[in-house]
Amino acid sequence: MRGHRYKAIHFLLLIVTLISLSACSEEPGKKAAEQNWEDIVAEARGQTVDWFMWGGSPAVNAYVNGYLAEQLKTHFDITLRQGPVQDIAEVVSKLVIEKQAGKDKDGHVDLMWINGENFRTCKKNGLLYGPFADRLPNQRLVNWDRPSVANDFGEPVEGLESPWGSAQVVMIYDTARVPQPPRTVGDLLKWIRSHPGRFAYPAPPDFTGSVFVRHIFYHVSGGAQRWQGPMDQAAFEQAASDTYRVLKELAPFLWREGQTYPESPVRMNTLFADGEVDFSFSYHQAEASRNILDGFFPDTVRTYVFDEGTIANTHFVAIPFNAADTAGAMVVANFLLSPEAQLKKAAPDVWGDFPVIDPARLPAEWRKRFDARPLGTATLSDTELQSRQLPEPPSEILIQLEKGWQQHVLKGR
Repeated sequence: MRGHRYKAIHFLLLIVTLISLSACSEEPGKKAAEQNWEDIVAEARGQTVDWFMWGGSPAVNAYVNGYLAEQLKTHFDITLRQGPVQDIAEVVSKLVIEKQAGKDKDGHVDLMWINGENFRTCKKNGLLYGPFADRLPNQRLVNWDRPSVANDFGEPVEGLESPWGSAQVVMIYDTARVPQPPRTVGDLLKWIRSHPGRFAYPAPPDFTGSVFVRHIFYHVSGGAQRWQGPMDQAAFEQAASDTYRVLKELAPFLWREGQTYPESPVRMNTLFADGEVDFSFSYHQAEASRNILDGFFPDTVRTYVFDEGTIANTHFVAIPFNAADTAGAMVVANFLLSPEAQLKKAAPDVWGDFPVIDPARLPAEWRKRFDARPLGTATLSDTELQSRQLPEPPSEILIQLEKGWQQHVLKGR
């Protein structure tokens, strides 16, 4: 019995030793995740956070490199360095290569502005640090019961992303040119056919052009709710085929007869401002107001949403699995959710991005400030927008629609 007891004790000591060694060999990121918030803030001081994001919006760039960079340096001694890219998919592809090569630390990306299919790719391939979102004190201001927050294009977030804004598609028109715009997707299609050359949309995979295709997809297939559960591939292929047919038939009635498409939302806005087309649209509900303030659009421009609704989503930040400065990235993500940062970016002369935090969770004084915030001349109220929101489809639908558009609409003309 004594020998058995000795062997048992020896075995337990061996297990304890192995556990200790395992703990010592944990990745630095995991260790940081176990720290309390005060320790994370202390570790973040002096770090440089390289934040990679779409760099196509002057307003966003100014907010990040101006207000955010100044506040983070002043309050946390963090240097925020923007890495502007045309498409965050470029960064995701590099992370895939680094993961395959075993580069598990000292990565050149600390934070990413990400959602949709890029998040799905990152999650599927283990490219993200975390879960970390539940570590951020300001997450208490977010209503995680909202499906558009808890899920990113149908993919459960599970703490691997932190939200920092919300967006909804709006149609942009000039009341001086089109006093009564078409109020449904079906009516818009009729309007385009009866006004040849006066409408355009960016070519997918541009995100704004892609969301136009998704609205057509919902229109021809019976609505958004049909596509919120598990995907029926056969049903999708039929609906997608109907979508491509409608868009291919529509092409001769578009700007330049559909022989070419605007390469970006900026180009589409320019066509609208120059009077070459009568509509623009944006996945940013305050963009028209911003362009009016900048003198790019006339003050007769307004926005609207379709009677059946327009697509809305939440945009997020995430930390790569091999980020060099995870503590700094977490502090940045937390500050993005602060009432002051959310209110600042909501200002129409700053960015006009809608808050992702729930004002009902704020102290009374902050609630008053959010309720009283100016929306801009052409920006719809929260109530009107939220009453007509459609969810995004799962990201696999988005990916297949973009590829199908290239094959059947662009190349099939």
